[in-house]
Amino acid sequence: MFAEISPVSRAVLRRIDGMPEYLYTAKNQAGTDISGTISANSKKEAVEAVHRLKLFPLTVEDDKKGEFAFPTISRRVPDTQIAAAMLQLADLLDNGVPVLQAFQILEKQTPNPRLKSALKNIHDRVAEGESIDTAFGMHSDIFSGLTVSVIRAGSEGAFLEDALRRVGNFLEQQAVLKSKVIGALIYPMLILGVGMLVIFILLLFVVPHFEYIFDFVNDEGTSLPLITQSLIVLREMLLSYGLYVCIAGFVFFYWLQIQLSTVWGMRIKDRLKMRLPLLGTLILESAIARFCRVLGTLMANGVPILQSLEISSLSTGNSILADAVQRSVQNVSSGETLAKPLAESGIFPLPVMAMISIAEESNSLETVLINLADSLESQTARRLEMLMRILGPALLLVMGLLILYIFIAMFMPMIGMWDVF
Repeated sequence: MFAEISPVSRAVLRRIDGMPEYLYTAKNQAGTDISGTISANSKKEAVEAVHRLKLFPLTVEDDKKGEFAFPTISRRVPDTQIAAAMLQLADLLDNGVPVLQAFQILEKQTPNPRLKSALKNIHDRVAEGESIDTAFGMHSDIFSGLTVSVIRAGSEGAFLEDALRRVGNFLEQQAVLKSKVIGALIYPMLILGVGMLVIFILLLFVVPHFEYIFDFVNDEGTSLPLITQSLIVLREMLLSYGLYVCIAGFVFFYWLQIQLSTVWGMRIKDRLKMRLPLLGTLILESAIARFCRVLGTLMANGVPILQSLEISSLSTGNSILADAVQRSVQNVSSGETLAKPLAESGIFPLPVMAMISIAEESNSLETVLINLADSLESQTARRLEMLMRILGPALLLVMGLLILYIFIAMFMPMIGMWDVF
């Protein structure tokens, strides 16, 4: 959902006769998307005008060209390839290769067509005079807000190579963690899929062969066991309403995705994620670890704490935690410590807050934050591995009980017939 632009901004961006108009989307300091129209003599001037409003431009396109459109669905670029590109770009710049030539080399060696096209476009924009972070920001469908923000800080603070390397290492770590989670989920999901397939086969093709037995029991004046009656009702409901339930489920899922993409939907989703049994703690610790690592890295590279907080709030991946960090920016700017506003949010665990508070007093905040990130990531990985080990047997037990229920329901009437004879 796009935010409304303020009256002051409207006055600044009012149309000037004779100037072309540019459509833009940008993020404000709170991380909210803003869209609007701006008049300028050139695209470069339009980007600079948006920057002067303390907005971070994502796209700026000529209104008359009709280039502004809803993004099309395309295949996502893997984080591993983006990480490799960032690390290689950092190496090229470290070895004294000029920026434009580095992008040309990187473009030729990139196998992904989307990433190759984006790198070429970034090269062209930088050659035209745009800043490197603005050029990266034009491809928000490939490069995350965190990536662009860290590159921007590195460009402004004269440590671009280190910023690119930090981004690359961070993306690599995230990709490794994601691959571990996916690998750990393969076995449970395989059990779930096979179990559901077996259940559907039993209900649709095996249970009908026992209907003559059920009819015989009813004809003899004996009522079917309750478990068998429930199985018959379950099968009839599946045949009568299964298709409608699937269609309704797809429609509901599509509607839910739209709602969760809004600002309020993201907040509700993130709040519910943190309250999930077992998983909620893992999600929160992972978000705090990302925040600590990015904040500590930026401060270690000399980025001012206020700017570091602004950038690191984008790294959390959780709007509730990002709001707490944004509120801390206001308090820190007024002279308060960082630990106080973070503790008042009630989100950060007490041990984390204690370490941050002590680190501020000893003037070693950046080192402690990075150590905290290492500790939280290791703890999260151990808990996740333990959870995955429990999930597989648990799903196997549930599927086994469901299949056992179906077999008992099918054979109970036969046992009753043997007792009669």
